[in-house]
Amino acid sequence: MVELSKILLYIVICEVAGIVGGIFTSKSIPSWYRKLKKPKINPPGWIFGPVWTLLYALMGISIAIVLSINSGFFIAQKFGIMLFWTQLGLNILWGIIFFGLKKPGLAFLEILLLWITIAATIYEFFFVSSLAGWLLVPYLLWVSFAGVLNFLIWRLNRR
Repeated sequence: MVELSKILLYIVICEVAGIVGGIFTSKSIPSWYRKLKKPKINPPGWIFGPVWTLLYALMGISIAIVLSINSGFFIAQKFGIMLFWTQLGLNILWGIIFFGLKKPGLAFLEILLLWITIAATIYEFFFVSSLAGWLLVPYLLWVSFAGVLNFLIWRLNRR
């Protein structure tokens, strides 16, 4: 059983990562992002905050579970943990590239790498805890959708 304090700690760490990425996002939304052409599937702006808050919480619970288990899959566990922190860094980097640098094309390439890293993290986590793996599936699905949005925004706004 995972201690509640550890779960809360890792939720906070993941939420802080979201806040760091959000710094770049919030500065560009009222100006640059608002002026971009967006596809019909683009959700309303208010949905992103609650969705990301929930996803970061699920990430925090997932990593807390994996870190608390003394599994027989030591290599998968260690590799999964490394992949987890890598994908969290890539998650922050996407916001910097897309919103900070205003480079949707480059951000699309980066989100492909992020997607692969999340999928690999889920794969490795399943060796340690199926629950930890399943907790990251909504994140992978959302990043899949975000990747499609990113691509379409890039295509609609190319000059």
